[in-house]
Amino acid sequence: MNRLSAFRTVGDAAAAAAQMVAEGEPLSRVWRFSIIQMLDDYRSVLRHDGVVAASQMWDDAPSPVGDARVDAALAALAEHLARNDRWPVPSWARDPQREALPWWFVTELRGLHPRALVESPSSFRKRGVFITRSALERI
Repeated sequence: MNRLSAFRTVGDAAAAAAQMVAEGEPLSRVWRFSIIQMLDDYRSVLRHDGVVAASQMWDDAPSPVGDARVDAALAALAEHLARNDRWPVPSWARDPQREALPWWFVTELRGLHPRALVESPSSFRKRGVFITRSALERI
């Protein structure tokens, strides 16, 4: 799979993440090249085609990535976007098995971990994925 291509579904993002995990890529790169790319592609579809089309990108449960932290992050992002943009949270994203154990602090800067504990949106925090407020912001 070409990591530079757009994701049409969360399954596409999960497949790219699975390939990266299998290749031993650091989780920080998996975050950037699969989760944030999925967020960017979602926002593009939302902007151009509307909320129904954008929400459909999340309909089908993605296959496991090979790292529970990434699976949890995809579920957290699905719930976060659904609540923000007012579409139903996909049933697969509510699966209690999609939890990061051990917890995943996306930033590798340990000094930002306390901030991530406080700033993480609830959909991330309850799954053990901790991000700073700016982690989902795009310029």
